[in-house]
Order: sequence, then structure tokens, then C-alpha cells
Amino acid sequence: MQAAVLYAPNDLRVEQRPVPAIAAEEMRLAVAACAICGSDVRTFRFGAGNITEPVTMGHEVAGTIVEVGRAVSGFAPGQRVTVAPAVPCGRCPFCRRGVQTMCDNLRSIGYQFHGGFAESMVVPASAIQAGCVNVIPEGLTFDVATLAEPLACVINGQELLQVGMDDTVVILGAGPIGCMHADLAKIRGARQVMLVDVQPRRLKLAEGFGADVLIESGAEGPRARVLEETDGAGASVVIVAAPSAAAQEQALGLAAKRGRVSFFGGLPKSSPTITFNSNLVHYRELFVMGAYGSMPRHNQAALSLLAAGRIHADRLIGLLVPLEKIHEGLAAVAEGRVLKAIVRPEGNGNPQG
Repeated sequence: MQAAVLYAPNDLRVEQRPVPAIAAEEMRLAVAACAICGSDVRTFRFGAGNITEPVTMGHEVAGTIVEVGRAVSGFAPGQRVTVAPAVPCGRCPFCRRGVQTMCDNLRSIGYQFHGGFAESMVVPASAIQAGCVNVIPEGLTFDVATLAEPLACVINGQELLQVGMDDTVVILGAGPIGCMHADLAKIRGARQVMLVDVQPRRLKLAEGFGADVLIESGAEGPRARVLEETDGAGASVVIVAAPSAAAQEQALGLAAKRGRVSFFGGLPKSSPTITFNSNLVHYRELFVMGAYGSMPRHNQAALSLLAAGRIHADRLIGLLVPLEKIHEGLAAVAEGRVLKAIVRPEGNGNPQG
């Protein structure tokens, strides 16, 4: 089978590998589609501290079960499934409290386990036991089903923020995550959603999602516009959906009194520090929180939303590539030419353009 294997930063090779065998507690998928995440681009370029190389990359996976181990129940060959990539241990104090994103022993597909940029993928026993394998609803395509993983992370973030009725939401970063946040905020009842980005091309791609207002921060001051849109109050919810220190610093100034601010996008490990105006937090009684990953139940909820057509999924997918052209897909995502690129290992991608 073909697989895209990362040996070191900037050394991703599409090569022939043996079809993997499975143990009694595992299953094997024929991968139909695997989306390229922004983190895949960063891992390809710079590596990752938690990755076990060489490893087959790809964690936004959808495919068909072709083989089930004799000790696995509840699944059968022929079922179409997605696999939530973050695999909690189920035993640590956080897992026992139901906070699986904070699992002390978290392992991930595409990092410690071989991932979905391959024609075939083994689903580890721990992922099956943790509830990471979800059947794709009838009528949902493999391509759209790959979006369940990033959407699950968005669901987790807004669940922590308790986005709801009458909220005014500002999202900094109009990439695929920002666009999903805009859609989900509207689904959860937000009264107004504003999407901010420094790149006009990003904002053009973001048209048609859940944002009522698009703000190009390079052309107008986002704070002045947000205050204008909110009668001087600021936003009740601010989500930083970009790996930007400047955006995190800016977010505090956009929040209303008692506002909730989410640092959804992590910063580079080489430069993780921001200048934090703690007086804004103190005098305005702001709530500042992080959001990281998702739990298996979030992936189930994401599939349901996608199947119901509540997310503008087709607008997110801008490029389909066969596995041998994965570098083209990575470049398209890195350069912001598309929101999401999908790798189809069976080779039925569309030409770039």
C-alpha cells in the first residue's frame, strides 16, 4: 500500500509499505479521505515534540472497515466510520472525571499511532475502547466526514465558553477553524458574529459562513469596529482562532465587561509568551480560558451536525488531491489558498486550481 511517512521535518515520503496486520483487539480501515490540518503543515515543517518518527501522518480520517479483530464487538466490515484521533487512556484522574482532553497519557493517531495519509490504517485497541470510532451517518460523504475532527474541537471550545442566546461573538482568524466557530456560534444562538482576519483572501473565503460582519484588521481597527457594532460595550465572547500572540493580546481589548475570552489557537513553543494586560481582566472581570482538542463525544456531536447540514461543509473543502500529490495539498493549506484540502488515498483527487 501507499503511505505518506514523515521521517523528519521536511522529509515526508510517499512510499510503498506492507498492508498492516491487526491484533485481535484492533480493526483495519481502507482510508477513503483524510483532511489536511494546519497542525499537519506545522508538523511537516518543524516536527512535533510528541511525535514518534517515522510515522504515517494524518488524523482527520474517514474510511471503510475492511477487517475486524476477533475480540472487537459492535463493528463489522463494510461500515463507514471516522476515528477521533486523540485517544485517552481512560484510567488517569482526568479521564475518570470525564475530562479526556486533559488525559495524562493521551496518545494520538498520526503522532504516536500511524495515521490516515495511507491506503490502509490500523485503528488501535485503545481508540476502539475509548469510543473514538464512530459510524458515519447515511448520506454523509467521506470528504465531509473528515471535518468531524476539527469541528469536534470547535464544539469543545464553545462548550467551555458556554456560547448561547444573545451573545455577541468575535472570532480572530478566518481559517477553517474560525469559519466553523462562526457557524457553530450561530447554531448555539449567538445574536451577532464578527469574523476578523488580517488577510483579505481569507475573509473572501470566509464569506457565506455564520459571520454577520467581516472585518479586515489590516484596513480598519478591529477594536473600533467591534465597539461600533456593540454600541460601545464590546463582545461577550472573543475567540482567538489563530496561533498569534498579537491576536491574543488584542482579544482582551475586544471583550465586554464579564466577557469570556478563549485562546483557542496555541502559540509556537519557541515563543509562547504574550504581554498580558491583567488590569483589563481585573477591572472588567474577564474570564480567560484555553481550549485544546476534543473528547470522543464531541466527535459524535460533530458528525450529527454535519449530517444535518448545519455546517457549511462544502464551502470549507477547496481541494482534493491523491496521496502522491500530498505536498501540493500541504502547500495549498500553508499558503491559505484553500480552507481545507482533502487527501484521497485511492487516487481520485481533482486537479489543483
